[in-house]
Amino acid sequence: MLIRLLRAHLGPYTRPIGVLVLLQLIQTIATLYLPTLNADIIDKGVIKGDTTYILQTGGIMLAVTVAQVVCAIGAVYFGARTAMALGRDIRASIFDRVQSFSAREVGHFGAPSLITRSTNDVQQVQMLVLMTFTLMVSAPIMCIGGIILALNQDVPLSSLLVAIVPILGVIIALIVKRLRPLFRAMQVKIDSVNRILREQITGLRVIRAFVKDTHERQRFDKANADLTDTAVQVGKLLALMFPMVMMVVNISSVAVMWFGAHRIDSGGMQIGALTAFLSYLMQILMSVMMATFMFMMVPRAEVCAERIEEVLDTETTVVPPLAPVRELRRAGYLELRDAEFRYPGAESAVLRNISLSARPGETTAIIGSTGSGKTTLLTLIPRLSDVTDGTVLVDGVDVRDLDPALLAKTVGLVPQKPYLFTGTVATNLRYGNPDATDEELWAALETAQAKDFVEALAEGLDAPIAQGGTNVSGGQRQRLAIARVLVRRPEIYLFDDSFSALDYATDARLRAALAHETADATVVIVAQRVSTIRDADRIIVLDEGQVVGTGTHHELMDSNETYREIVLSQLTEEEAA
Repeated sequence: MLIRLLRAHLGPYTRPIGVLVLLQLIQTIATLYLPTLNADIIDKGVIKGDTTYILQTGGIMLAVTVAQVVCAIGAVYFGARTAMALGRDIRASIFDRVQSFSAREVGHFGAPSLITRSTNDVQQVQMLVLMTFTLMVSAPIMCIGGIILALNQDVPLSSLLVAIVPILGVIIALIVKRLRPLFRAMQVKIDSVNRILREQITGLRVIRAFVKDTHERQRFDKANADLTDTAVQVGKLLALMFPMVMMVVNISSVAVMWFGAHRIDSGGMQIGALTAFLSYLMQILMSVMMATFMFMMVPRAEVCAERIEEVLDTETTVVPPLAPVRELRRAGYLELRDAEFRYPGAESAVLRNISLSARPGETTAIIGSTGSGKTTLLTLIPRLSDVTDGTVLVDGVDVRDLDPALLAKTVGLVPQKPYLFTGTVATNLRYGNPDATDEELWAALETAQAKDFVEALAEGLDAPIAQGGTNVSGGQRQRLAIARVLVRRPEIYLFDDSFSALDYATDARLRAALAHETADATVVIVAQRVSTIRDADRIIVLDEGQVVGTGTHHELMDSNETYREIVLSQLTEEEAA
């Protein structure tokens, strides 16, 4: 998965990667050349007392060092730019994919996991690529080059490398094998900590209201302790790796000095050659240590790449049409024919055999007990989810054949839980129509019964809105969400229990203003409050995912027991009449 992810996203950067590899090659060759020059200075200059040779060779070493430093700086520059660009591209790919998801896919992954995959997981892959470009590219060149030049200095002494390198490889392989499952568990536990922290921040008022501070602290402490325990196990293995590697390195140095001294004593080797051999040994082992450092990162990055690819490989169930319809009569006629919706793996459908129509200039209301499928039905119209059977038609065209931009322009939804974005009142109202004038914004606010409280704000339309609209009340959020849809002026308005946070007087004024504003549009209202929908042109009663009644308020009171029970649970016989 890791190789596949990198191959897919590093393609546009082949040129800077090529330059980087060339710079790393030059830098590594320069590094490998320096011990040979040093050996020549000792054997041909110091021992023979040739000062001129020492100065000449020293000048060459200085020039090689300068070239090495320049290439190292260039390699780090190109490596950092490419790695950061890779992280940017992967985050953009995840964001684009998530934007295409329906509610079903978002629910499958969960918001905390998607956030972790877009941030922490991408960061791990990005860091691996950065370390690869700055360390790993030069490691094999240095290792192979060091072995060749070590053999050039003394073949019998080089036989020590045959034992040293495999021992290091076995130690690293054993530790990495245990690291991989721990890194996978760590990412899952980071998801868990993110989820609990997000719940506690979002539900702070509920926690305080039910005095559950201690319970929530214990939940977080447990998740935090689980993550800590796993991280400690990882840390122990990582802490074990470096001492083991250093032990092998130091034993190797002692062995080289021991056997090298015997070689010098027997006349088979010169002092300068032994010095160069020790340098090459250190370079070989340092390259192995760099590879060790990379191997510590690879298991975690591989797990993160799998999680990223899981998001990127997930296809949305709401598939854009291959040949989209880009024009409509724009009359606003809405119809559902035998619509059915079933969640994946569910035993029964949430909605079954739903047939209804909503016409321009009319208000269609949907009412039913909790869990009857009212909200699910509304999500089928703007294609937040697709029907699993039957059809949803807008102006006679199946919504699955409509261009998504045209459908979004035609249908305006005020969700059950209205969400406001960080910004100002104006930026939130212009979310659906960036070209709306201030006069249009004030008109929409007046219709939504939000003009008074916005005028009371010091900055008016420029008043700041916090993330989620947490700095305004629930009723104010609902009215601003309604105003946002009114600014857009779609042909079909969908109100999903959008008046529940309003008092009766505001509710009545808002419905009266909406009736005038949406006189030529199709209006569909889902509501629990009977007073909100009793004057609708058509009321549809849902029960356990099926339509069990259609008519006006008075017709249903006389003929539909389900509707009558809902009404009488809120009103007296006299009020209902």
